[in-house]
Amino acid sequence: MELQRAIEDYTVHLAVERGYSPQTVRAYRADLHGFADFAAAKGHLATDEITLELLRDWLWTAAQEGRSKATLARRSASARGFTGWLARTGKETKDPGARLRSPKPDKTLPRVVNRAQMAGMLDGLATRAADGDPSASRDQAVIELLYASGIRVSELTGLDVDDVDLERLTVRVLGKGSKERVVPFGVPARDALVGYLHGARRALATAASGPALFLGARGGRLGTRAVYELVAGLLSDIPGGGPAGPHALRHTAATHLLDGGADLRAVQELLGHASLGTTQIYTHVSTERLKESYRIAHPRA
Repeated sequence: MELQRAIEDYTVHLAVERGYSPQTVRAYRADLHGFADFAAAKGHLATDEITLELLRDWLWTAAQEGRSKATLARRSASARGFTGWLARTGKETKDPGARLRSPKPDKTLPRVVNRAQMAGMLDGLATRAADGDPSASRDQAVIELLYASGIRVSELTGLDVDDVDLERLTVRVLGKGSKERVVPFGVPARDALVGYLHGARRALATAASGPALFLGARGGRLGTRAVYELVAGLLSDIPGGGPAGPHALRHTAATHLLDGGADLRAVQELLGHASLGTTQIYTHVSTERLKESYRIAHPRA
């Protein structure tokens, strides 16, 4: 089977049958087309020409180009998923990717904004929104909801107006694998949402806006890139390492919940993690914060 055609069929399978998010499907497609280009340069154009050695050569070349361990691990996972699918569906008789190992990604603690910094950020957004600018009101509601609920940026931008229950203080989100969950939020987020819905959204809406909760400057559904740029701009003046995107607010919400005594399984449910092990990284963050406080405060630290 022609390799490029097989990749397209596989990504359709991921989107339609497996329910993967558009972002995940794009990542798999980009990885696999990169492999197909690499294979084509070596004269291999069909799926039956994929070998373990070819896959290893592809990853080794990427490592020599300075790709991170996380990128190599993702590419390895993409390849294993693809060759496994070829074998399961009978398109190929062998699964050369089954023995492909990936490097363990470096363990890094997620970026967390402390409570004082978070309060300062939210106060600044509220001040800007008070001037009546629709975009400022929307930005305030976006950040308040991200921090209050810990939802992913893709889940936020996929929200419709009817997904928000202002009386019960909950939002219904569609997470990874098309799994739906209901997430609570607090009164400050509700107040920001009410202000946005009753004023700013009406000002931003056009005939083509549809049911989307958050709207961009032209009235269409707010995109993930715009949210990334918003959060990155807000975090640029706040000290701290790690990526400065919307995921930092998700990390922050989870860590603040655990610092406040929330149960780990409750945080797992809130974040929509399939595995408790994924949530446990936030306990490491909290431990590091505890150690730092101990070193500063204890006379015999």
